[in-house]
Amino acid sequence: MSPAKSTPAPQRPYHHGDLRRAVLTAALDVIAADGPSALSLRDLARRAGVSHAAPAHHFKDRTGLLTAIAAEGYGLLAETVRDACDLREAGVRYVRFAREHPAHFQVMFTPGLLRADDLELTTARALAGDALRTAVATVAPQDRGSDSRLAGVAAWSLAHGFATLLLGHNLDGPVGDQDPEEVFRTIAAMLFHSAQK
Repeated sequence: MSPAKSTPAPQRPYHHGDLRRAVLTAALDVIAADGPSALSLRDLARRAGVSHAAPAHHFKDRTGLLTAIAAEGYGLLAETVRDACDLREAGVRYVRFAREHPAHFQVMFTPGLLRADDLELTTARALAGDALRTAVATVAPQDRGSDSRLAGVAAWSLAHGFATLLLGHNLDGPVGDQDPEEVFRTIAAMLFHSAQK
């Protein structure tokens, strides 16, 4: 008599939990390491341990995923900048956001990667814009000139340019071991001081 063969227990379907968050996190890791061009939904599905079609359920396609990353980034930026005591501190917080969320930062400002009419994206972008405009409004009218929109562009250009150069390692020499946020505070003070003379 041959020994009875054991019947394997039926496999339960794999349940990931929060697949959307897992795919976003994996995508952010890929972008931080290799840039947005390295992103593949199939590879992200493999990393998350799910079928290659699963990420498409949440994001539809690569553009949808990148748009979700940008929307999340703008929301995080709005939270980071909100309640800054003045424009210089808002700039410092902008630089901090870029350093803490480099993959978001990279995707947010590459419009060709995004679905521009996405409601989540446009809403989050408006919240971030409002937070930055509020910071510009803390500057006395005589110090920001007659066009507050241009003052906002100037402030954004300074913070964004510094953050972009910093993330690209173009400021490694001048900044060295100094705290980049303190360096930005110093630069902003120098420029605002010279503009008021």
